[in-house]
Amino acid sequence: MEQNYKIENITKNSTNLEVDWSDGKKSKFNYLWLRDNCPSAHDKDSRHRMFNILKVSQDINPKKFYLNNDGKLQIEWSEGDHVSYYDQKWLRDNCYTIKNNLEYKSPYKLWDNSLQKNLQSIEIDHDEIINSDQGLIKWLELLHHTGIAIVKNAPTDENSGFKVLNRISHTRETFFKTPFEVINIPKPNNSAYTAHALRNHMDLPWFENPPGYQFLHCLINSAEGGNSSAIDAFKVASYLRENEQEIFDTLVEVPLKFKDTDYTQEAYRHFHAPAITLTKDGDFNDVRFSVATMDVLDCSPEVMEKAYKAHHRFGNLLHDPKYQINFRLEPGDIFSFNNRRVLHGRTEFNPNSGHRHLQGYYMDRDEIIGRLKYLKSY
Repeated sequence: MEQNYKIENITKNSTNLEVDWSDGKKSKFNYLWLRDNCPSAHDKDSRHRMFNILKVSQDINPKKFYLNNDGKLQIEWSEGDHVSYYDQKWLRDNCYTIKNNLEYKSPYKLWDNSLQKNLQSIEIDHDEIINSDQGLIKWLELLHHTGIAIVKNAPTDENSGFKVLNRISHTRETFFKTPFEVINIPKPNNSAYTAHALRNHMDLPWFENPPGYQFLHCLINSAEGGNSSAIDAFKVASYLRENEQEIFDTLVEVPLKFKDTDYTQEAYRHFHAPAITLTKDGDFNDVRFSVATMDVLDCSPEVMEKAYKAHHRFGNLLHDPKYQINFRLEPGDIFSFNNRRVLHGRTEFNPNSGHRHLQGYYMDRDEIIGRLKYLKSY
């Protein structure tokens, strides 16, 4: 797309070059920022920054500056006998003045139990993902924006989930191995490996960085019961922010404590984190909730009552039918979801009535978002 703006005027003050654009926008470019981002600062192959900003003084400034015959901003620096050349489009695309003046728009499409009437909207066929980048983009957009997708008609051979997941990237290994087997076993080391009902929860909240996404591939589901549930915890958090501010603030500010109680491990894992964390823009980053793996809370006595009441309120909303969807996984379904946004659970099942076997995979959130951005950039 041809740019419809250009630099009309440049002025200098003690810390910035101030730029007036032909479309009326204004930019401020800090001198250290400009020197740090000189196009020559990066290795042409690795694209890593090789220039060390620590080697110049904090008083560095443009000795001369002007638009040259190629239309680039040319700066002769006061230190280092160096000249920089900046493309106008690059300056505009990376202008932090304009970006910080824009209204933030969340990428998330929040949902409640009204999604139950339109589950087809989060479904995608396995072969569509395998055979086309457009199918892969559709899947990634569901995962990133809605936080949930159900892949239909996947093979039901063991370990066959790797093929479609590798269309995104590599999986994340944990001590549960990959894939992990969700079956009813004697002497289980995790409640998922039982026939019991599972409350809505996230997996592995006791990790410093819990897996960003989870994929549960249904191979067999002939047992009575074992129906799945899902809930958009960002939707619930949004309700609390808009209607119960004190509860919301407590969930953001007071760390809870989670622990791994797996008896097969020769390690003790625990982590403190708030139930809700936010991004730099005030959007939702993640939700940590798992009654099963909550450790003994060690908040200060002044906030313990408030922390428990907030957790109690949040937990009940995270099981409220008006927010929750319910469905039954069929063989060949891959239940895919943002593990740090969409909580999942299941009803009890009768292991004597049939067999239920899922295989689980994890993937970091960076892989989902990074792959989506790449595919949409060309």
